[in-house]
Amino acid sequence: MSTPFGRKPTPAAGDVESRWVTTANGFDGHRIAEYRGVVRGIVVRSRSVIGNFGASIQTFFGGNITLYTNMCEQAREEAYSLMLRHASEAGANAVVAMRYDANEISPGVTEVLAYGTAVVLEPAPRA
Repeated sequence: MSTPFGRKPTPAAGDVESRWVTTANGFDGHRIAEYRGVVRGIVVRSRSVIGNFGASIQTFFGGNITLYTNMCEQAREEAYSLMLRHASEAGANAVVAMRYDANEISPGVTEVLAYGTAVVLEPAPRA
């Protein structure tokens, strides 16, 4: 949905939608009215014995190891959703400078982190 000027309508503070998350430091046509701080979503995953067995078979044949790809995608999605929830709880309506990070905590156990800066956007004044 667009406004008459072609801009996406800015959501109310405390309501962060995926379209209002960016790796950039802002949104065209909007200004940052308030910074609400760093927000994050953290998920820690382990591989199951069955998953490792299936992945080892896929490794034998080569190519994309879909069992691990799916596990990683699910962990990122959960971390992202947690980050959005934290941003909403902080009273933000957008997240800027969003990033992902992942670290191995121990063999087979990985932390996935989604983080960014929660902000309140408002439409920029027209010149």
